Amino acid sequence: MATKASRAAARLMLAPAVILLLGWMLVPLTMTVIFSFKRYLPMRGGDLGWVGFENYARFVNSSAFWPAVQSTLIIVGGVLLITVVLGVVLAILLDQPMWGQGIVRILVIAPFFVMPTVSALVWKNMFMDPVNGLFAHLWRFFGATPVSWLSEASMSSIILIVSWQWLPFATLILLTAIQSLDSEQLEAAEMDGAPPLSRFFHITLPHLARAITIVVLIQTIFLLAVFAEIFVTTQGAFGTRTLTYLIFQRVLESQNVGLGSAGGVYAIILANILALFLMRIVGKNLDR
Repeated sequence: MATKASRAAARLMLAPAVILLLGWMLVPLTMTVIFSFKRYLPMRGGDLGWVGFENYARFVNSSAFWPAVQSTLIIVGGVLLITVVLGVVLAILLDQPMWGQGIVRILVIAPFFVMPTVSALVWKNMFMDPVNGLFAHLWRFFGATPVSWLSEASMSSIILIVSWQWLPFATLILLTAIQSLDSEQLEAAEMDGAPPLSRFFHITLPHLARAITIVVLIQTIFLLAVFAEIFVTTQGAFGTRTLTYLIFQRVLESQNVGLGSAGGVYAIILANILALFLMRIVGKNLDR
């Protein structure tokens, strides 16, 4: 049992890391909140004083605000649906014995380590280019007219690009969960005559519930801040402007850091609402 002296020593050793972490989080957050109540134009006069909630009102009353929130939620929901469903399928397949299993797993996980900018450039130029892209050549091979993906199916294209990058993460987490499943349960169900689909829905899927909720929670936090893929491909056009990209545009257009800071506070509020909702789901699954 730890003594009071050992616990005090542990707290003392952890204190620098905790203070550094809190400073890393609280200082930028505090500055964002402060600037959101100011008219701060770095290129046109600097700090012009306090304006109260004017920045918040301007940002939320913008005609682009709610469409940006809607686009953000559509991208988050679409990517989560694709990565969770395909992640479960890939995890089950990768758990089966096969030749070169280790190499296959590395190849499946590899896209997660590609930078978002590079990933978006590859998809934009090598796959979705309407003239020289791989998809265009496939369309011509089958006698169809190539599709200009980033303008005619822009939202689907962004979801596809982001899903490709996050699918390995979901697969890795779900594969780890599947490997912890007691094989005796599946063998007993098979001996009792349970078909594969029944074994999946009654044994495998309930076992993956915790892993799925963790995947959804972690990915949602990062997907709310998707920016590079949109900047490289559509630059917010064709209905792909998310809340993060709208903040970026507003700061560039108005050169008003206060207006962008107000948008950042709205983004924080949205992220916390989703996080609280997802944490309730995670808590329920973890308590089972």
